[in-house]
Amino acid sequence: MKLQELLEHLHPLVPFRGENPEITSIENDSRKVQTGSLFICINGFTVDGHDFAESAVQKGAAAILAERSLSLSVPVIIVKDTVRAMAVLADAFYAHPTRNLRLIGITGTNGKTSTSHLLEKIFFEANKKTGLIGTMFTKVADEIIETKNTTPDSLTLQRIFHQMIQREVQFAVMEVSSHALDIGRVHGCDYDIAVFTNLTQDHLDYHKTMEEYMKAKGLLFSRLGNTFNPTRPRFAVLNNDDPVSILYQKSTVAHVVTYGIDHEADIMARNIEMNSSGTACDLVVQGNIYPLKLRLIGKFSVYNVLASIAAALVSGIPINNIIQSVENVIGVAGRFELVDAGQNYTVVVDYAHTPDGLENVLKTIQQFAKKRIFVIIGCGGDRDRSKRPLMAQIACKYGTDVIFTSDNPRSEDPSAILKDMEAGVYDEKYLVKLDRKEAIWAAIEQASCDDAILIAGKGHETYQIIGDDVFDFDDRIVVREAIEERLKCI
Repeated sequence: MKLQELLEHLHPLVPFRGENPEITSIENDSRKVQTGSLFICINGFTVDGHDFAESAVQKGAAAILAERSLSLSVPVIIVKDTVRAMAVLADAFYAHPTRNLRLIGITGTNGKTSTSHLLEKIFFEANKKTGLIGTMFTKVADEIIETKNTTPDSLTLQRIFHQMIQREVQFAVMEVSSHALDIGRVHGCDYDIAVFTNLTQDHLDYHKTMEEYMKAKGLLFSRLGNTFNPTRPRFAVLNNDDPVSILYQKSTVAHVVTYGIDHEADIMARNIEMNSSGTACDLVVQGNIYPLKLRLIGKFSVYNVLASIAAALVSGIPINNIIQSVENVIGVAGRFELVDAGQNYTVVVDYAHTPDGLENVLKTIQQFAKKRIFVIIGCGGDRDRSKRPLMAQIACKYGTDVIFTSDNPRSEDPSAILKDMEAGVYDEKYLVKLDRKEAIWAAIEQASCDDAILIAGKGHETYQIIGDDVFDFDDRIVVREAIEERLKCI
């Protein structure tokens, strides 16, 4: 694509006169620049892409998009906001891929990953070619790609969507974080369905207030458009048990479909019964009742299932196919994942890293735990400090044996993070073990028949970030090793 043809997609007041080279790729990382690239200078949190413009030219960049004047040997196009312009240009360069996909975006504090994986499985088992973008990985048809962010930047997204089109993907499901909505990563994504799971405290290090956090999530629904297209209807799928849904319903002109347990909704679950091996309930859809037997545990899992059912139904998947798919789901990695190495007590690894998420998991464990409940919990560094004492309070409220430990301390002093947690529990009994492996082994050494152990915070993660270093660390592997070692001594 010629440079001037590409720039025509920006608004007409962007000044540019000069050469018109062929643009072979768009890059915002100078290390990936090749001959013919358009290099976009992004002023990020830690580095400024303008500092790498000269390096990009030396590697073959044919043009530079910047927010300030640069003295270079190739055309420099100056815009007010390169992040916003990048979204426009990426969408154009990759031929507007989401116009040819059924794109479903899922937002909320908890449940995004589980709901997206459930929904992708429903589509896949209905013989639809699928794509998935989220916390754990990106999937393009049958190819799995490692991911760094829950929601990638706009350039990466449009490139992935283009790959999906090339692989004839029909349905793409993606997690949409509040950060991505706030800074414009999903500009250019043409959503057909937007799903809301819930809103509880998280990311206040970034958003500062719950109101701002709530507004950021709401952007997904306001961007579903302002017209009614009978050939491509848009849907907002909302959790009717969360009061924030009232605001999001007002934020969109799309068709609204609700789901819930405690309040009347279009799609409901009633008569919920659960044990340590699964959950049974009655699924109510348009007055019809379908018995549902899930291999998933917990009320929060029922909400995730309801959200995925709602999105699948408005996508045209028959209800019987949907039920068969969700009943076959064993679970999502790191989401209430049971670790069984032959022990006579229950071990759960879960990604719960918010007060609400932790409480939901512990309430579920309380329903089947017969004796002690061990809770191993830490809080991430360089993240919302205000939730640390809350996490500690919840752990001590529901757990009988609580161990505070490191999560991903990042640049913070791990001891300081634990002190923030301890500030919330003056009179409670708990242990502090800075080393996460030692904390896990300590719980395994003490556990006995019919006890339950929750290892919370990291879930599917296979690493631990301490300072600038990333170490191999998987809670599931560590706990399995500890159980097997103890069994040898019996």
